[in-house]
Amino acid sequence: MSVDIVNFGCRLNAFEAEVIRREAEGAGLSDTIVINSCAVTNEAVAQARQSIRKLKRERPAARIVVTGCAAQTQSGMFAEMAEVDRVVGNDDKMRPSAWREARAAFDLGASEKIAVSDIMAVKEMAPHLIDGFASGLPRVFVQVQNGCDHRCTFCIIPFGRGNSRSVPMGAVVDQVQALVARGHAEIVLTGVDLTSYGADLPGTPKLGLLTKQILRHVPELRRLRISSIDSIEADSDLLDAIAEDSRLMPHLHLSLQSGDDMILKRMKRRHTRGDAIAFCDQVRRLRPDIALGADIIAGFPTETEEMFSRSLDLVEECGLTFLHVFPYSPRPGTPAARMPQVAGGAIKERSKRLRSAGEAALLQRLQAEIGATREVLIESDGQGRTEHYLPVAIAGERMGSVVPLRIAGRDGARLTA
Repeated sequence: MSVDIVNFGCRLNAFEAEVIRREAEGAGLSDTIVINSCAVTNEAVAQARQSIRKLKRERPAARIVVTGCAAQTQSGMFAEMAEVDRVVGNDDKMRPSAWREARAAFDLGASEKIAVSDIMAVKEMAPHLIDGFASGLPRVFVQVQNGCDHRCTFCIIPFGRGNSRSVPMGAVVDQVQALVARGHAEIVLTGVDLTSYGADLPGTPKLGLLTKQILRHVPELRRLRISSIDSIEADSDLLDAIAEDSRLMPHLHLSLQSGDDMILKRMKRRHTRGDAIAFCDQVRRLRPDIALGADIIAGFPTETEEMFSRSLDLVEECGLTFLHVFPYSPRPGTPAARMPQVAGGAIKERSKRLRSAGEAALLQRLQAEIGATREVLIESDGQGRTEHYLPVAIAGERMGSVVPLRIAGRDGARLTA
């Protein structure tokens, strides 16, 4: 039996899963389940633990290896689980040697299960070309950056991912060229703090220059998409590319987190409410049809109802189409965990209101699409996505192709064509 990967959390894990599979199978592992964990919330960690127990009941003979951000930050907790055979660190998981050692180390005691190195000591990032992506898969991810140099008071991720480090531009362009040659229509650039790209490289190139280089040197690339960014770090080259090249998809997801200036200050964010609104206005002037999404935390410590209402108002004021709502979850060791906490009931209620606002905004955008002709990337026999990442129910098109389709209507939270 092969190596099975169970992913939790961000898009970066989706990319890294293919590296893990390749390296683990290359090391001779079989009948092995790898849990690629997330540490962004307590719920994410709990879900990983529940999944481990469930999978062990279903496949008692399988070996279980835990890696990812939660394995990096809470390795001892996972090592103590009887179901777990090995805990591999977040940088270690990308190295062939870690998987060879894992195979040799099965059946050791709990204290010897852990293979987690110091993530803060990692200073460079090697490119990982994915040969394992199936040829013709519509959308694939390219990791161009990892780690984060910022220390938002609510966030544990820098301690799971380490400090920011980037893949050199030439290596990224080579990856994109190779993947396009394999038939992938859409490439998504991904990282932990994507707009910090290049600060550690010679000449300190920024994300915008990388984007322009890809578009210039890979003319056969149909679609380039950028995953979550920090809007305050968006550079002029990136804005130029948004305005000038239709192959860069008109869809951005923003790390906003709150709409209240005092909460943003207590989060140790680097933007203000006004900055967020101004950026959204600017990109909409450059690309009037752009679809914007955002991460927003509900119930951050000290958040009052009035402060929360400013986050709620951002959905309309920034013209957001997609909303990722995170009920605040105190992460041990972070400054926010020591701040006065909001009652759990209030966090739940505010999260519900934010999600309702997000659902209404998405439906409004879907309704406005009816009658338009969109370039739809066919993801499967039954669904594709527009340039704006809106889902479309389709039939009879070849997976991986990009076809112009007239939007005829809406079926729930999907368009129809």
